[in-house]
Amino acid sequence: MTHAKINPKTVPVDRVDHHLPAVPMEALQPQALRQRFVAPLAWEPEFLAEKKFLDRSPVSAAVLVPIIMRPEPTVLLTLRTMHLSTHSGQIAFPGGRMDATDADAAAAALREAQEEVGLAASFVEVLGQLPVYVTGSMFHVTPVVALVSPDFSLQLNPFEVAEAFEVPLHFLMNPAHHRHHLVNWQGVQREWLSMPYQDGDNERFIWGATAGMLRNFYRFLRA
Repeated sequence: MTHAKINPKTVPVDRVDHHLPAVPMEALQPQALRQRFVAPLAWEPEFLAEKKFLDRSPVSAAVLVPIIMRPEPTVLLTLRTMHLSTHSGQIAFPGGRMDATDADAAAAALREAQEEVGLAASFVEVLGQLPVYVTGSMFHVTPVVALVSPDFSLQLNPFEVAEAFEVPLHFLMNPAHHRHHLVNWQGVQREWLSMPYQDGDNERFIWGATAGMLRNFYRFLRA
């Protein structure tokens, strides 16, 4: 799904998950997150694959889900530049294609975060991974969850990243902010989530793959 075909902001909201409990603030603190990955509970991811809209071979990719260890933890997200060939102008985690030289998904996510936003690996503590998420553009994405020391500095790659910003983790882990959208596009019914966040004067329209991976993280933490 691309902006050239459909504007996700204009698709009506089908429902909002007000009935689901938020993840408690204490479960979002660094030590609680570390413990959850050390001793994960049984859980079921909710969003694993979008309906394919690009006919090509699968591409392995990895993204970093960077949780910044502020008194109230935040998630670092990026706004992709408009001229990129896939997912241009969308909000995303730092990340991209895996290279043959990457030892694993974590190595790929760390390399991409360094290349895209200048986040040095020395500030990052990898906690673990969430299930692979398959986008409609055939990226097989491994989300790598990590804690980030708050004294980091960023240097954005202006070709790929228009902006980097933070969203409170407790906002993203509260389903009262998770909106379901349904649309019939090219004869196929498609569904996705959005989690719009008002960041001062900017509405950060988090949707699609990024929102789907965040929803899986919610399910992981609520297990």
